[in-house]
Amino acid sequence: MDATSQGRVPRRANGERESEILDVLLRAGAPLTPGEVAERMSSELTYSTVVTILTRLYAKQLLTRQPRGRAYAYSPVTDEDGYAARRMRTVLEERPDRQAVLARFADGLSASDAELLRRLLGPESGHGR
Repeated sequence: MDATSQGRVPRRANGERESEILDVLLRAGAPLTPGEVAERMSSELTYSTVVTILTRLYAKQLLTRQPRGRAYAYSPVTDEDGYAARRMRTVLEERPDRQAVLARFADGLSASDAELLRRLLGPESGHGR
């Protein structure tokens, strides 16, 4: 018998829950408390689970927080594109052979993406310094 047939919410990976909470915060446009995040979640996470995930995201420096009443209100440190770039940098930093990773990445780019990357890394752009 699986968790759903027993009336419980099925377990999901922590990364999936973190992504869902980040999405809620990105859409909010303003800092949210754990209670406000829980209210906006499509899944049925408990308040304490939301607090745990927010605390974990704050520790990873993905969120900022400010006191609001007896709780903290959390907001993302960047937008969706910034998070995607951060994930790409994290993967690159975790591998011992950066050149091999970047070479494989570049080999998999479409012609238009490769041209865009060339323009972004060009000498007049100021990127890559």
